[in-house]
Amino acid sequence: MLLARAIMEKSDHVFLIGEGAEGFAREQGLPFEDAAYFLTEARVVEQTEAKKRRAIGLDHAQEGEGKLGTVGAVARDRWGHLAAATSTGGVTNQSRGRVGDSPVIGAGTYADNVSCAISCTGVGEHLLRTSLARTAALFIEYRGMSAAEAAGAAIWLLVAKVKGQGGLIIVDRNGTCARAYSTPAMRTATAQNGEIRVATT
Repeated sequence: MLLARAIMEKSDHVFLIGEGAEGFAREQGLPFEDAAYFLTEARVVEQTEAKKRRAIGLDHAQEGEGKLGTVGAVARDRWGHLAAATSTGGVTNQSRGRVGDSPVIGAGTYADNVSCAISCTGVGEHLLRTSLARTAALFIEYRGMSAAEAAGAAIWLLVAKVKGQGGLIIVDRNGTCARAYSTPAMRTATAQNGEIRVATT
């Protein structure tokens, strides 16, 4: 998060990865952790088992569970500013260099004050191939759809175009919240005017 903010505030760029991102972080004097910090016994075992099976799976999911592990949030403040955040659950044993949808603006996350804020979850390649978050935002911005209509239309496109598995949450410029998904269920919660609502299906 510190690096993302530094890129936004202290560079002309939007997206840095790999050695370039690391070099920029060091130039900015940002703190680094030793590689061992990121290893836990459970994750090492999970990775070892996945390599033996030559399988790719979602982090922390039990075999056959089919659970997607993204955590996302969208918000509108009292002045009408919109924001979106998406944190992936990750993929175990993925190919070196693979980039999922979560960090890609317009695929897994998107926010623009003229339309809406969106966070997506699902199979990253499906969301990338449909630019799902930006697609939903365009439905609002140029077709005048409501938040619920845009969410539904985006998921319809996801399924029709790539038989995609995924879902999204959305808050539009008026503060209206909506969600849609092609998976068996998607857990969400909304907080509006002091009222919290939770949906587990």
